[in-house]
Amino acid sequence: QVQLVESGGGLVQPGGSLRLSCAASGSIFSISVMGWYRQCSGKERELVAFITSGGATNYVDSVKGRFTISRENAKNTVYLQMVSLKPEDTAVYYCYALSTGVNWGQGTQVTVSS
Repeated sequence: QVQLVESGGGLVQPGGSLRLSCAASGSIFSISVMGWYRQCSGKERELVAFITSGGATNYVDSVKGRFTISRENAKNTVYLQMVSLKPEDTAVYYCYALSTGVNWGQGTQVTVSS
């Protein structure tokens, strides 16, 4: 089993930046993909970005050019760098990891507002 701990959310003005972190522990050798979903109030959870064990990345169209996902293998940590944030990016962001199953973090709130 994989445990995930997220950090880095908060309140930021439109156009601002935040970096989310997700630290994995447990059966990390079994992880093939890590990434981020987000869920806005009253909406379904949306895949934002993911990165494979080989380093391939993918993004939802709405964040391309603004968000960057990366991983630091030595720290078993995945990051989501978010720039040029918009009010519509406001959501709870969940880290996930694919191993023998799907593992989720507890979620971190990102609020973009003036």
